[in-house]
Amino acid sequence: MDFNMPRISDAIDPGDALGEVLFGLIMALTFTVGSRLLFSREGLDVPELVIATIGCNVAWGIIDAVLFVLGTVFYKSRRVRVFRQIKAAGSEQEAISALRKEFPLDSEPYVAASDDEEALYRAMLDLARRGSPAKLRLSMDDLVAAIVVFLLVSATSLPAVIPFFLIGNADLALRTSNFLLIALLFLTGCGWARFSDAKPLLAGMTMTCLGLLLVGIAIALGG
Repeated sequence: MDFNMPRISDAIDPGDALGEVLFGLIMALTFTVGSRLLFSREGLDVPELVIATIGCNVAWGIIDAVLFVLGTVFYKSRRVRVFRQIKAAGSEQEAISALRKEFPLDSEPYVAASDDEEALYRAMLDLARRGSPAKLRLSMDDLVAAIVVFLLVSATSLPAVIPFFLIGNADLALRTSNFLLIALLFLTGCGWARFSDAKPLLAGMTMTCLGLLLVGIAIALGG
């Protein structure tokens, strides 16, 4: 399955997009692996499994999209508040302190000279003082990103259920479904490496192990 990340990354941060894919895969695997554990005792109800898997991922796709919108509103509102604080600051040092708190550089993966940091914050302060806080509103890009979030989480249910439509043997279909989902966990890790400073093979194996661990935890806790 090719999620065409270069285009998706125009609407949503690649890390967020891959995180949504990972979440959707874990949700689907929780159903399919859990069904496998119950298969030998109660028998596998294929229609119920298909409906539950799709329904759960679609529901969580909607929830994640709404939470994404709320997070975007919070982020923009916080930025407006920070810039109002900067304009209302009683001194330049107070304004720079507010900028340092909101835009810390000590957590960035590089080391900058103190003079360079000071020059950067002063430039940001000058820019903030010349401008004015924009009105808080959601843009079309924000709405498109929310739709992408919904589609990513929902679409990950398809590899889980398609084998049941193509394979008549329920046991074989379930094995195929689990194999596809685990393979997609690995590919998600490889995709993560593409947008970070990680090795694809290691990232893929790490993502697979992490995903299966989380699935195991979810099943053990009754999820």
